[in-house]
Amino acid sequence: MEEVRLADNISEGQVQVRTLYLSVDPYMRCKMNEDTGTDYLAPWQLSQVVDGGGIGVVEESKHIHLAKGDFVTSFYWPWQTKAILDGNGLEKVDPQLVDGHLSYFLGAIGMPGLTSLIGVQEKGHISAGSNQTMVVSGAAGACGSLAGQIGHLLGCSRVVGICGTHEKCLFLTSELGFDAAINYKNGNVVAQLQESCPTGVDVYFDNVGGDISDTVISQMNRNSHIILCGQISQYNKDVPYPPPLSPAAEAIQKERNITRERFTVLNYKDKFQPGLLQLSQWFKEGKLKIKETVINGLENMGVAFQSMMTGGNIGKQIVCISEASSL
Repeated sequence: MEEVRLADNISEGQVQVRTLYLSVDPYMRCKMNEDTGTDYLAPWQLSQVVDGGGIGVVEESKHIHLAKGDFVTSFYWPWQTKAILDGNGLEKVDPQLVDGHLSYFLGAIGMPGLTSLIGVQEKGHISAGSNQTMVVSGAAGACGSLAGQIGHLLGCSRVVGICGTHEKCLFLTSELGFDAAINYKNGNVVAQLQESCPTGVDVYFDNVGGDISDTVISQMNRNSHIILCGQISQYNKDVPYPPPLSPAAEAIQKERNITRERFTVLNYKDKFQPGLLQLSQWFKEGKLKIKETVINGLENMGVAFQSMMTGGNIGKQIVCISEASSL
């Protein structure tokens, strides 16, 4: 942490913003490598301010389309309490979409929500009434907790979540409507999966990779589909993305004709606006339950990031920098 003074004046096209909320997400682990493994993520630079998803309020504007009091968001928001930013890099948001819960723009009504919705729509091949079973790993996280609910909303007859604590399992089944939940740290995952998915697995929303994914793949049906959202168990390892499957899992994938294509939500920008409207509508109708884990203070960004990477959060991990209500 360091304290610096912002410039007294802003230039044409710029705005001064006060940060309200910052996001920490698994993809950020890749930005800590010299090579992120993707062409759309630049590595964080040494001695430069870290950035990521953020939302704030405009306090001063010299941008034609932004005024004082507007709420704005960006994927490249600096980890600062206040900042001077190029207004062209900001997107104005409507608080009514989230019933005033501005942090939701960094989660369920933002990139994680779009990742879950578009991922299930584009790669899940769900058809209502066809009795499909969906399994979600990392099911209590930002994307997983939404993906399972979306699976039900789009027509899956059974949704099973995999997570790492009894508390999370209970949350999935009692609050989010999952049909069953498996604690992978407790008991035989293979047996629990067989019991929870008696007709096999048709759609797998994969957030974690590694041994968990190998286990799920072993129980997937012929012509089933893997939605490759994330591989958080592999991000500390020096492997390409997406990491290769184990030889046994790869053999099953080929033999059963299971699709496993890399999914990048940024390739579907034309679907962002209708997607956000759909997510907002489901939220307002009470069909999509949203959960956040909130930590306060810019000084706790590192704590929040480490907690998220080790499963300390339920739902989206958010850091509150300053409250909107103090306007």
